[in-house]
Amino acid sequence: MSQRIDKPALIRYLRDQFCLDWQGIHGIRYWSRVRYNGLLMARENDASVHVVELFAFFHDARRFNDHRDPEHGIRGAELAWQLKDRLFEATDHEMALLTEACHEHSNGLIEADITVQTCFDADRLDLARVGIMPNPFYLCTDQAKSTSMLMPAIERSIRLKVY
Repeated sequence: MSQRIDKPALIRYLRDQFCLDWQGIHGIRYWSRVRYNGLLMARENDASVHVVELFAFFHDARRFNDHRDPEHGIRGAELAWQLKDRLFEATDHEMALLTEACHEHSNGLIEADITVQTCFDADRLDLARVGIMPNPFYLCTDQAKSTSMLMPAIERSIRLKVY
């Protein structure tokens, strides 16, 4: 694998196993915005770009419904471990960060490694798509709390743009 992620193959695999609406509130457009938000922040705060990108693909990949599904992050992390070295490369440290981010992203935590915090914020910045305005009190990073990040993220979420 010449790149660290075989994105076309990974997205095909994820789409084939995804049990919700691929274009729905937890589908590919949402993952694209989480990825975009996370990469913007990671370039400024030294978070692992690789982990942030993997998080966007895996954190909701194994949701069983669009409502309450408390184990979905754990299942997403398990899927990542199954696909490691097949569709993407990652070190053990990167996988540990990805696992923590997937497991905890829905639990309201704000204290963690900067990479995990960036994953949390990338996800939370897209809450407007379901009618919840992101509250800076529940954001972790200075980047996410800044109006220069927060307001455009809310606008992207509401307009459901794909990046």
